[in-house]
Amino acid sequence: MDAHIRKVYVPMTETGFYILLCLREEAHGYSIVRQVEDMTDGAIRISPGTLYGSLSKMEKDGLIGFVREVDKRKIYRITPLGQEVLSLEMHRIERLYRNMKEAQDA
Repeated sequence: MDAHIRKVYVPMTETGFYILLCLREEAHGYSIVRQVEDMTDGAIRISPGTLYGSLSKMEKDGLIGFVREVDKRKIYRITPLGQEVLSLEMHRIERLYRNMKEAQDA
């Protein structure tokens, strides 16, 4: 992973994190929006402008890839680089959570 990708994506925005998390399986934009709302009990609602801007940037940066088009919907999937970025962010979040729990228990 090059320095540019690390600088831009680590730490990640919640939107970016949830998009990559959803794209571990093939999905189109609207299904990502629904999945994120379901996962967060409606706390995070990604607007179409934010979603499609993020998808475009992530595709350009190589974190996700276009798979195919179905009924005029573009289907995407996370790439190995995207999985690497997602893993880094997951470890960062796990560390934050662990540190928070340790501080609470002290």
